[in-house]
Amino acid sequence: MTSATSLSPWSKNPRALLLLMSFAMPIAFSTWMALLNNFAIEVAQFTGREIGILQSLREIPGFLAFTAVFVLLILKEQVFAYLSLLVLGLGVALTGFFPTVYGLYFTTVIMSIGFHYFETMNQSLTLQWIDKAETPGFLGKMMSYKSAAAIISFGGIWLMVEHLQVPYVWIYALFGGSVAGIVIYAWLTFPQFEQPVVQHKKLLMRRRYWLFYALTFLSGARRQIFVVFAGFLLVEKFGYSAGEIALLYLVNHFINLLFAAKIGRWIGRIGERRALAVEYVGLIVIFLSYSVVTSHYVASVLYIADHLFFAMAIAIKTYFQKIADPKDMASTAGVSFTINHIAAVVLPAALGLVWLIQPGAVFVVGAGIAVLSLILSRLIPQHPAEGNETRQIGTQA
Repeated sequence: MTSATSLSPWSKNPRALLLLMSFAMPIAFSTWMALLNNFAIEVAQFTGREIGILQSLREIPGFLAFTAVFVLLILKEQVFAYLSLLVLGLGVALTGFFPTVYGLYFTTVIMSIGFHYFETMNQSLTLQWIDKAETPGFLGKMMSYKSAAAIISFGGIWLMVEHLQVPYVWIYALFGGSVAGIVIYAWLTFPQFEQPVVQHKKLLMRRRYWLFYALTFLSGARRQIFVVFAGFLLVEKFGYSAGEIALLYLVNHFINLLFAAKIGRWIGRIGERRALAVEYVGLIVIFLSYSVVTSHYVASVLYIADHLFFAMAIAIKTYFQKIADPKDMASTAGVSFTINHIAAVVLPAALGLVWLIQPGAVFVVGAGIAVLSLILSRLIPQHPAEGNETRQIGTQA
């Protein structure tokens, strides 16, 4: 660890660490996502059934994210974040060395353990270290950093797949290994930052957080449908190559790079209730359109539009930060990830079977979930705070 006297101003700032870790995570995870469908279909011989099973397995660590609070009995949150990010990088680096159905299942679970524990810690640290008034804008800035890293990854993947014909195994190894290197750098560069408030080290579920729990559950359900099956549709129905998928992701993240921070500040101005209403109405239209799409151009536009609307989901996090006891951040981060993944564990496998019969029906289910989310979002007060967690319909509170 670097001594206090040798620290640069940059390394003394916890915001810099949050942004660096946010930049590192997509280098590995975006690589895994961009190559998954092509690697699964071309190399591991997956069908809709196997991809559904894999995605359900991928979400099991997310379902178990509540166990993070027990790990915090022996590790500090910052150290836990480092270790989780390291496991994510190693899981991706190993993926290409196991090109079978069960091999891909195995490396996916390793990758997912790191990803979900890291995201749990990253959310907790962000909501603790960043002032409430600045959180929407900072979360948007973090998304911009994630998108910048993803652009580098997807651009590299497109170049290596389309022009250099680099085998999948070395692409996974390069990008996954890069994240491990960034983690080592961060560990050696940044000090252990103090926590503003000592966090509860036990599982907590408070009745007054029920709306946050409900919105989180539905968010996990509808998002999982799109993440799993929209990309699979592009490959299976429209024959997209790995390079074309990478380019599509590249466009998504370039748009995020330009607009995510602006969206965060916009949420700060108009409030969580209005922002979520815009997101959910947009998602209803996108899901219903995807259920009947026949043009690969339209499918691409829908995929990009969904990615942009997803940036508005940070409003759920800022809503929670405003209503929560500061001591609940770490415990509730784990619990919320578990709630987010309850449906995510079950839906991909179940809807994978529906996909074999009628692919469009999968997206109709997603539209229904977005409708329910829209209804519940109307219960968010215009100015949420401790003691003002929900409102009665028809009031302006």
